[in-house]
Amino acid sequence: MGMKQRIKKNPRIEVVDALRGFAVMAIILVHNLEHFIFPVYPTDSPGWLNILDQGVFNGVFSLFAGKAYAIFALLFGFTFYIQSNNQKRQGKDFGCRFLWRLVLLAGFATLNAAFFPAGDVLLLFVAVGLVLFFARNWSDKAVLIAAVIFLLQPVEWYHYIASLINPAYQLPDLKVDEMYAEVAEYTKAGNFGAFILGNITLGQKASLLWAVNAGRFSQTAGLFLLGFYIGRKQWFVASESNLRLWVRILIASAIAFAPLYTLKELVVKSGAIVQQTAGTAFDMWQKLAFTLVLVSSFVLLYQSKKFSSMVSNLRFYGKMSLTNYIVQSIIGAIVYFPVGLYLAPYCGYTISLIIGICTFLMQVRFCKWWLNRHKQGPLEHIWHKWTWMGTNK
Repeated sequence: MGMKQRIKKNPRIEVVDALRGFAVMAIILVHNLEHFIFPVYPTDSPGWLNILDQGVFNGVFSLFAGKAYAIFALLFGFTFYIQSNNQKRQGKDFGCRFLWRLVLLAGFATLNAAFFPAGDVLLLFVAVGLVLFFARNWSDKAVLIAAVIFLLQPVEWYHYIASLINPAYQLPDLKVDEMYAEVAEYTKAGNFGAFILGNITLGQKASLLWAVNAGRFSQTAGLFLLGFYIGRKQWFVASESNLRLWVRILIASAIAFAPLYTLKELVVKSGAIVQQTAGTAFDMWQKLAFTLVLVSSFVLLYQSKKFSSMVSNLRFYGKMSLTNYIVQSIIGAIVYFPVGLYLAPYCGYTISLIIGICTFLMQVRFCKWWLNRHKQGPLEHIWHKWTWMGTNK
């Protein structure tokens, strides 16, 4: 009886908004600990603070690094389903409109990258988003098979097998380290014009090529398609059968995580090419398993009125995810970089986490104020309005 009552009170959109808010919150915490890809930290902290900093780093990165972005990507695919399905019910094809939407997202990616040296993920979403365009009319089975293939990290396994066949085989050198070193140099120089120009040119190139090395292109494509599939199957709709499915996903992903993590750790101790091929694949898999643990746990816990009330602010935060994501980069540049206050040398992991939490709470307060007066966040409104220009939407 209680379960049925809770299901009625929690429509799908609340769960999705809250989950998206959770993902963006986790992203801002990770980015603050990384100083937005600007690794400058205190050099003379007391011993007790060093221990605390290490604990903070290990805790936040173990929970969120590589998982928050994955949830964000999963929900990008889910949102595509919502928009595509709405158009299909009107007898229209969302394909060309979606391509235009990706062009607009490239503009937002440029804005974000201007303040986030070599760390923007939105341009990756633009590039990989094409897979949704091509898959929009595929059968459910084809979408799921394609998602699984991408999530298996086929490029990494190709390189690994090639290295077994030919011991002299070398991975392509994309010069990512050299690019990041150049990014660090102009960031430290503190020239605002050079900082912005470098970020939207060299920084974006470094970010995309790093994603190639890290297996992110393949994983992102798989997550997009998985989110699209989840949308088609209506798994975020709170029903008895779906909740049982999320329990099974939770159990399976929790069981899979430990051996995958162990295999990843073992492979890391192997040769460099094994680390960069099989090691990357196992790393992506263990992160995917933990991501599914987080998603399924969140969906199941959200059926509790106490939990949903406790995380209700995440719904406001999730509704303005694009605005919050870009604004956090601007705040990060102001706080940590030489073009701003240059507090990076004084902020260890603990202080950086506190700054991230304060930024999150400030953004939540703004979201609640804004959404009490407007239907969408400011950047969400622009994206929506320009996506549907020429129509009545």
